[in-house]
Amino acid sequence: MANDETIFDKIIKGEAAADVVYEDEIAIAFRDIAPVATHHILVVPKQKVKSIVDIESLDPIYLGKFLQVVAQVAAQLGLNENGYRVVINHGRDAQQTVPYLHAHVIAGRPLMWPPG
Repeated sequence: MANDETIFDKIIKGEAAADVVYEDEIAIAFRDIAPVATHHILVVPKQKVKSIVDIESLDPIYLGKFLQVVAQVAAQLGLNENGYRVVINHGRDAQQTVPYLHAHVIAGRPLMWPPG
C-alpha cells in the first residue's frame, strides 16, 4: 500500500475483500472483521479524510448525505426498532486504528453507558 493508503482505500477500490452490505456514490458499508456486537458495520465515506477533525475539507452537504447513509444502513439491517449506536473515533486514545474517517454502527445487544 502507498504510504497514506489504508485498507479502506483498498476496499473502496475493490482491491481488498469486505462483506459489503451497502454501497453508493457517497459511501460503502461493510461488516467489521472484529465485531463487538451482533451487528457491527463500518460506514466509510468515499471522499477521504483522516479523522473527524479534518472534515472542514468536506462539503457540508456531502457530510449530511454521509450521515443519511449511516441511518439508511441501520434501517436496511432492521436496527431501528431496538436501537443502535453510531461511533466515530478520533485518535489513539479513542482506539482509531485506521486513519480514515468512518462510522461504526453497533447493535444487537444492550449497549452500556457510559461506554468503556
